[in-house]
Amino acid sequence: MGDESQFGRSGQPQVGEIPWSTQTWVPVRWGQRPRERWYNSLPFHLALFLLTVLTTLIVGMHIELNYAQNLPVFDWDVSLAYFRELWHHPKLLVLGVPFSFTLLGILLAHELGHYLTCRHYGIYATYPYFIPAPTLIGTLGAFIRIKSPMVNRRELFDVGISGPLAGFVLAIPALILAIFLTKGAMPATLPDSISLGKPLAVILLTKLFRHGINPAEVIFHPVGCAAWVGLFATALNLLPVGQLDGGHILYAVLGDKYRNISRGFFLVLLPLGIFCWYGWIAWAVILLFLGLRHPKVVEPVEPLGRKRKILALVAALILVLTFLPTPFRLQ
Repeated sequence: MGDESQFGRSGQPQVGEIPWSTQTWVPVRWGQRPRERWYNSLPFHLALFLLTVLTTLIVGMHIELNYAQNLPVFDWDVSLAYFRELWHHPKLLVLGVPFSFTLLGILLAHELGHYLTCRHYGIYATYPYFIPAPTLIGTLGAFIRIKSPMVNRRELFDVGISGPLAGFVLAIPALILAIFLTKGAMPATLPDSISLGKPLAVILLTKLFRHGINPAEVIFHPVGCAAWVGLFATALNLLPVGQLDGGHILYAVLGDKYRNISRGFFLVLLPLGIFCWYGWIAWAVILLFLGLRHPKVVEPVEPLGRKRKILALVAALILVLTFLPTPFRLQ
């Protein structure tokens, strides 16, 4: 999820890369983009998207069936009989539409936020890559690759914040709809089932629209499950670390002063992984692999402006509303 920038680390810069040195180079823009390879072609992106539609429909169908039976919506109990039934009755996939449509809509909004902002500034970026996978949600998310550098901090800020804002704006109405459809009852406790944590956004909206229902004791509707995943993805992307969207925003606001804050947030992930959720350790390893250092923009002294600084505070508020120290619990 989010954007993946391509940067050169040594030697002469390749096409579309940013060198770490301050040597003179010419940015690759949309009018000068290099020849596309097959994995950057529109048919390949569409094929990945359609495969992700299929995998999320399969998962969404399982979530819908669990929801109808007052069972935990996420679990590992998917038997071969389930797939045999699906093979003989493919029309059952329609049950997965609410989850699949909502989840892919949120992910697509996030990536299109990045992509269209890049197009606005003439920055060369790929179409979104969707990743189908046999996970609890049927996908590993989506990302775009940015293959030309950002000229100034305003471009970097706008590209970084556009994705999380777009995804969050779409996830909130979906969550409100799901709150009206949510069953105000505790699901049955089953082995190997997974309970979802409740971010502050879910708690506040539940108290606002379903007064009297305990947000911790509800069965999420499939639309709510997808909205929850969208909020969690937003929180991951807004972490102010490295080359995540939050890292782009932080660097655009603070410049080189961002380093200590970014490293501090990275170090916080380690105790969170030990005491709250092991997944934070895996996420820390991924961030370390991607790199904690943020490449410089061409014109770092370009002022950001007051409106963008206010938007940065909005992004910080969204992180507070969506972040969970313990997003999952295994029953």
